[in-house]
Amino acid sequence: MLWKMFITFFKIGAFTFGGGYAMIPIIQEEVVEKKKWINDEEFLDAIALAQASPGALAVNTSIYCGYRLKGKLGALACTLGTVLPSFIIILIIAMVFYQFRSNPIIDQIFFGIRPAIVALIVSAVYKMLKKSNFGKDKLLISLGALLIMVFTDISPIWIVIGGAVGSIIVNKLRKY
Repeated sequence: MLWKMFITFFKIGAFTFGGGYAMIPIIQEEVVEKKKWINDEEFLDAIALAQASPGALAVNTSIYCGYRLKGKLGALACTLGTVLPSFIIILIIAMVFYQFRSNPIIDQIFFGIRPAIVALIVSAVYKMLKKSNFGKDKLLISLGALLIMVFTDISPIWIVIGGAVGSIIVNKLRKY
């Protein structure tokens, strides 16, 4: 059974393009409809837990399904099946690029890609900023966090934790 679970999730991981959300209907088809390992209600629970948990949606869903079927070993089998295809593909790409790392054409390609990636990130931030309810206070907090990350060695994790704690304190004080 563990081998069948691994192979099922390996196929899902290998042949699904478009990220975790693109994997969900394929996982549902394989696990709920074809193999009947879990029912529709359990699958919806898996999606809800996967979205509420940190990490990739498809990986979290595979962990839930595997754990539901065969406990910790099932979770491990399904998780490995889901992530190994991507890992193998990235490893092959990295090995190919490593062979050409001193190639001037590859250097020029990456020189051109870097600004495009920065533009994509700035574009995503701008779109999120437009859609959010971002007042001056939140803008100042964001700029402060940015300055702390840029000019100190404080980990972004501590800044996020500090922001969460600060938000709890501010909201508690507002109630009084």
